[in-house]
Amino acid sequence: MCTAATYKTRDFYFGRTLDYEFSYGDQITISPRNYPFHFRHMGVIDQHFAIIGMAHVAENYPLYYDAINEKGLGMAGLNFVGNAAYADVKPGADNVAQFEFIPWILCQCASVDEARALLSGINLANTPFSEQFPLAQLHWIIADKDSSITVESMSNGLHIYDNPAGVLTNNPPFPQQMFQLNNYMHLSPKQPANTFSDDLGLAAYSRGMGALGLPGDLSSASRFVRVAFTKMNAKSGDSELESISQFFHILGSVDQQRGCCEVADGKYEITLYTSCCNTAKGIYYYTTYENHQISAVDMHRENLDSDALICYPVLQGEKINFQN
Repeated sequence: MCTAATYKTRDFYFGRTLDYEFSYGDQITISPRNYPFHFRHMGVIDQHFAIIGMAHVAENYPLYYDAINEKGLGMAGLNFVGNAAYADVKPGADNVAQFEFIPWILCQCASVDEARALLSGINLANTPFSEQFPLAQLHWIIADKDSSITVESMSNGLHIYDNPAGVLTNNPPFPQQMFQLNNYMHLSPKQPANTFSDDLGLAAYSRGMGALGLPGDLSSASRFVRVAFTKMNAKSGDSELESISQFFHILGSVDQQRGCCEVADGKYEITLYTSCCNTAKGIYYYTTYENHQISAVDMHRENLDSDALICYPVLQGEKINFQN
């Protein structure tokens, strides 16, 4: 279970939570412009836009969970279990394996519009990375500073939806997620007025009552509503520190604590990490469950004309600043 969101102040920010019961051994991974991407059915792209994101690197290949490229386009894959379906390889189509989808888009596209054009010929193929890494059931959010789309590959085909909320969680399919926001159109950051009855002297007795009814459980449908409401009403200054701080607060509204979501006997889903990418500056900020201090990797401090992956370990362990 995961949540992705976008946020715009002076710059554009893109990020997500990754909620799961264990980590595969993730790294902040930069694919420089000359790192050769070997696609299973589409040959090799050995010159492309530089990419930074969170990935598990297997056989020197970055299996990205979320990433941005140097042009300001971001993309993340989120669990879509029970609804995701991929196709057999089709002659004449751009057959891209599910695990290659993020680099296929980000290494070639500078905007959502360019991604839409590339998607018109794509066939998301059911080719697994390996026996150890079978097909993940995912859907995706793709976003830039101007717009956002959701991509879902299902048994009845590939669907591309405008995403005006700039938010994605898991199930149900995206149109149903958006439709359910109609149930919450009455929510407001302002204090409510008494519309119940003119004959009853009802009054707000606490701050925050304009948001009464905002769901607080951990289900993906509820997290979609909660982050959409938080993001749409969030206010911050334009500075980098104010913007990234506010972004982490937005996704903090759906943070998962160990013990609250049991997935098996003695196993609990937690927010393994939360990311926030400044797509204009190419900086990948993140926190982890055990480390709430914001860490960062700046892609532009690296040699982006290299042909080798650049990886940084995820910093774990809580950092506490003693003041005395």
